[in-house]
Amino acid sequence: MNTLVRIRHQLPGRTRLHLQNEWNPGTLESIVRSFPGVFSAIYNTETKSILIHHDYTIHARQLVRYVQQFHPPKENKFSYKRELLFGVSALVVDLLFPARSLLGYKQLLRPGAILSVYASRNILRNGAGTLFHDKKPNADTLSSAAILASLLKGNPRSALVILFMSTLSEMITELTAKKTKNYVRDMMNLDISTVWKVDRNGVEKKVSMQEIKPGDEIVVFEGEKICADGTITKGSASVDESSITGEYIPKDVHQQHEVYAGTIVTSGNLHILVEQVGNETAVSRIVKLIEDAQQKKAPIQSYADQLSERLVPLSFLLAGAIFLTTRSWDRVLNMLVIDFVCGIKLSTATAISASIGKAARTGALIKGGEYVEKLAQLDTIILDKTGTITKGKPVVKQIIPYTGFSEREILRYVASAEEHSSHPIAEAMVNLAREWNLNLPEHNHEQIEQIVGHGVKAVIGEKEILVGNRRLLLKEKVEPAGLKFISKLENRSNAVYVAIDGQVAGIIVIEDAIRDGMKRTINQLRREGVDEMVMITGDKHQVAQEVQQELQLDRFYAEVMPHEKARYVRDYKNAGNTVMMVGDGINDAPALAYADVGVTMGGKRTDIAVEASDVVITSDNPLLLGEVVQLSKRTMSTIQQNFTITIAVNSIAIMLGAFGAIAPIVGAAIHNAATIGVLLNSTKLLLKEERVQWKQPSQLPTTSLVESA
Repeated sequence: MNTLVRIRHQLPGRTRLHLQNEWNPGTLESIVRSFPGVFSAIYNTETKSILIHHDYTIHARQLVRYVQQFHPPKENKFSYKRELLFGVSALVVDLLFPARSLLGYKQLLRPGAILSVYASRNILRNGAGTLFHDKKPNADTLSSAAILASLLKGNPRSALVILFMSTLSEMITELTAKKTKNYVRDMMNLDISTVWKVDRNGVEKKVSMQEIKPGDEIVVFEGEKICADGTITKGSASVDESSITGEYIPKDVHQQHEVYAGTIVTSGNLHILVEQVGNETAVSRIVKLIEDAQQKKAPIQSYADQLSERLVPLSFLLAGAIFLTTRSWDRVLNMLVIDFVCGIKLSTATAISASIGKAARTGALIKGGEYVEKLAQLDTIILDKTGTITKGKPVVKQIIPYTGFSEREILRYVASAEEHSSHPIAEAMVNLAREWNLNLPEHNHEQIEQIVGHGVKAVIGEKEILVGNRRLLLKEKVEPAGLKFISKLENRSNAVYVAIDGQVAGIIVIEDAIRDGMKRTINQLRREGVDEMVMITGDKHQVAQEVQQELQLDRFYAEVMPHEKARYVRDYKNAGNTVMMVGDGINDAPALAYADVGVTMGGKRTDIAVEASDVVITSDNPLLLGEVVQLSKRTMSTIQQNFTITIAVNSIAIMLGAFGAIAPIVGAAIHNAATIGVLLNSTKLLLKEERVQWKQPSQLPTTSLVESA
């Protein structure tokens, strides 16, 4: 039967195919590269997909037909079970037919020995291959030597213990890797072959997913997955965005809201204007980040690999020294079956992989193991204010009326004048008027004048309304007594000044509200050992100072130009600090790139900030910052524990083996039990802990805050 091949995306000269069966990367890549016009092919085992760069004239369907001609290797689902079964068979055969009369090299002809060699064939092949091709031994080379020595000594059971424990170690490592990769595969697996497309006449027609392109309008019904990134043009629904944000509470969306491929409409129906398809969607970019992350090693992982490589020859030297001094094959075997390689190397790789997978499951994408290590070393965090500490959306904090006017009267006229403005501050004032259920007076569109850089001048119900900055009121010659009132409050936050019929009516104080849970996040980061929390912003000094005081930050820098943010990050790094920079916009990108760890956070993050950062937090929940740092510290602590356990246990076993206090079979059991133990210690990082979304405690009923003039 032919391989099931699906087109994941196709752009001119670039195609990604998904294959149902796992292939050997080298085999599949060589097959695809042999197709005329193909320039490169890269297969990813995590997503079972191959990315192909080819001539623009080649269509993806041609590549599918070509790949389907070849039969993939049969899936080896029960390879570990089969190897263990061979091992048990070898043990039974050796017990039934011991053939003790065979001596020397003839020991290898014992039925139990022959079966033991066959059961250990993968270890022997890998150990010999590395030795002859790379000219350096590895852990399997040691195991191979120990297995062959055990068989020559006439003790297949020792060889089988080595095989059993090694196989069990590999099983734990592979199961952990699969658990980590499942998150990626679940996100990649859209399983959408057809979609409802709206044609020019407004008629819904079911078409192939491959026909959808940017600019098309599609309809997604309740229970279906969204197949493309886009903007809602009609309808409202609840959408499960857990594959993108990590949040499992459905989000209510309606017209003008953005939605993403891979998310699920749990209730309602949506008409969506398609903006991104295939490899350009948010979910595909997230998958690419995770794929890249799994290939980047942390410094401690590289150190573990190097240390392991150096310790293998040491084990052979110890074995040679023991043989020369004692002539005892049992003691020599102990030197071969006990080593530090497996425990150090496998447990470190498993811990890093588990950490990245656990973070991805909660909505934080760490781009490589090196950043897991750096996150654990942080002592300084620099936070951008707007859109990171704050929500990035202005709200009305306070209305301060002047003599003779009331809050409600001021807001009625202002909301009427700003009703059709798209400015965020105007929207904040109009939204508050709606919350207060105010009846807005009628206005004439032709009598509303937008004065760029100053504000709005309007006639509302025969009254002349001015809404804007102090310069607008001065320009329109508002009566002087009210201007003195304004001058007293001029340095107070971000304020909008209001005048009615030439008289100052009051001030509307605007603020960018601090994210829910940000205070708790700051405290959590301090508990994780971060010594200095710094805020950096282009906003006014007074506004920045209020935020600093509320969050009890150590320092702040206000009125900073975008290009200056990177300079502050460099200064802190040059002072010997390990710095994390957290931002979300284009102006943060240089600073994110300069930091030891750059973090992009929030749903409003820009693509350039994502590219420049090392960690991407896909939701607006700031508590994930603390969770990522905490997870990295747990990971590094786990790795250090594994180093200590591996070195301590195996050192004791080596000493006991050198003095002949334990038999080789016991030494093999101790060594492999230690390896299994540290692997299990690493896999505990994947254990699921439910994350609770932070919600601001509800306030008691109270009257609106008004400061009298």
